[in-house]
Amino acid sequence: MALGGCAGALVVGGLAAAAGGGYAAAQERGVDGASNDFAIKTDIEKELIKADTQLQAGVTTTVYGGRVLLTGRVATPQMKAAAAQIAARTHDVRALYDEVEVASAESAWDDAKDAWITTRVRSEMVVDADIRSVNYTIDTANGSVYLIGSARSQAELDRATRIARYVPGVQRVVSYVEIRGGAPVAAIPSGPGAGPSGNPGPYRPNAAPRAPIEVQKL
Repeated sequence: MALGGCAGALVVGGLAAAAGGGYAAAQERGVDGASNDFAIKTDIEKELIKADTQLQAGVTTTVYGGRVLLTGRVATPQMKAAAAQIAARTHDVRALYDEVEVASAESAWDDAKDAWITTRVRSEMVVDADIRSVNYTIDTANGSVYLIGSARSQAELDRATRIARYVPGVQRVVSYVEIRGGAPVAAIPSGPGAGPSGNPGPYRPNAAPRAPIEVQKL
């Protein structure tokens, strides 16, 4: 949603070093875009720590193209609102997606499961020739997989979300991915058939989908 109506993490391998290297250069946002996103993320996390160390510990910040995704768990609605306000007033933020839950903190075991899901989704995207995986940032919180980034086509985005859909342990898949050029994301076709390119790949078409897909209009 746009900042005017703000309401209601991350394993990318290279974002922590987004200012250099071929990883950032290969992305649609380029080295400058990745560097700017990293600066936004860093500034938000600094402000979260200043406001409340529990905020920084409970909230994961993901940034792509100036669009900020907040995920995680906090103890109170006031903490959730504070995190959103901090992100919204940070420089160069053009949209904010607040997916922070008000609930007790995850256990170390839950954190490990989420990290495993993120790694599994990332690895399947990397080996899929029909997906430019460097353009996707993946965050998993409490079994929900959040995708943010840029897709070259609707077919590519369909394929990426379906990969996440079939990973064991995934409860839902939420897409904040833009089609290249900034066009709004269209609805994901329903049905558990083969992937959009006709190649079943990792979709396991004989199995029922494990998780619903929620496509957010941008």
